[in-house]
Amino acid sequence: MSEKLGVMVCGHGSRDERAVVEFQSVAQGLRERIPHLDTEWGFLEFATPIIRTGLDALLKKGVNRVLAVPGMLFAAGHAKNDIPSVLNRYQAEHEGVQIEYGRDLGIDLKLIRAAGERVEAALKTSKTDATKHETLLMVVGRGASDPDANSNISKVMRMLWEGLGFGWGEVCYSGVTFPLVEQGLEHAAKLGYKRIIVFPYFLFTGILVQRIYDHTNLVAARHPGIEFLKAGYLNDHPLVLDCFADRVQEILDGTNNMNCQLCNYREQFLGFEDQVGERQESHHHHVEGIGTGPGGGSKSTPHDHEHKHDHEHGNEHDQGHSHDDGHSHPPYPHADHPLGPKSMTN
Repeated sequence: MSEKLGVMVCGHGSRDERAVVEFQSVAQGLRERIPHLDTEWGFLEFATPIIRTGLDALLKKGVNRVLAVPGMLFAAGHAKNDIPSVLNRYQAEHEGVQIEYGRDLGIDLKLIRAAGERVEAALKTSKTDATKHETLLMVVGRGASDPDANSNISKVMRMLWEGLGFGWGEVCYSGVTFPLVEQGLEHAAKLGYKRIIVFPYFLFTGILVQRIYDHTNLVAARHPGIEFLKAGYLNDHPLVLDCFADRVQEILDGTNNMNCQLCNYREQFLGFEDQVGERQESHHHHVEGIGTGPGGGSKSTPHDHEHKHDHEHGNEHDQGHSHDDGHSHPPYPHADHPLGPKSMTN
């Protein structure tokens, strides 16, 4: 049998239809960059098509070697555990199909340049005469129970801070870890800068991005002497699409190593020692294809149980909760941190 290549873009999924549309736009942009390869996409949860549906579509086109890339900025639990579990199971169930998994977008100079352009665009909306040296940059990460993924935000912030020449830089997170947005901005407001730019280092919109902007508004109302600017997230910036294309090429070149050197599933990461050797399984099969909006669902993945999941990975998701279907997430060891998830209102 001759080899036929195809690309599978694996997303997280969202209840926010705008986020789903944006993800599909990025996947379509990738398809246009590599027209010689069949490209499909799918989601872990809350949206359709699910990943298996995308893989089915590739197989129907005769693809037998799938180059799968995670549609995520950093490798936390979804990229390291959930997506590989889905792909491995699918490959085991389909003889003759080879699935190779690429790495997350990660720290990439293309993304830093894209981020810089989003921040610079926000600066152009400023109504003050504050200089960059009088400006603080707050980079907001998604937040995960994986310290490796969380630490990447600090590096992104430093590269933007130093590259653009702001007076100061800080980081905070939208959920799961600390400090959260409101607490981080309150701290930043005490540092004496005339202007604070809040930049969500996110690929797509959703509940969390809106929450970041809402908390920015709350803090700004308490500090009328400081100008708060809200920068746009990465979305379908051309350099983001270029970065996705690079990840596909890395698989073909054999340089697609996932960052497992600092993975808390495999090494005794400080404070996360109990997660070493944890069983690899997807924690999202129970919400595959639920879809967006009221009553959303998929004929192929019916759900007749009530499932309360204030997702987008806010407060509760990585604090050791369990579901009736028998799976649970390991508890986040710092869930009681005073600046962390418990203090954030959903």
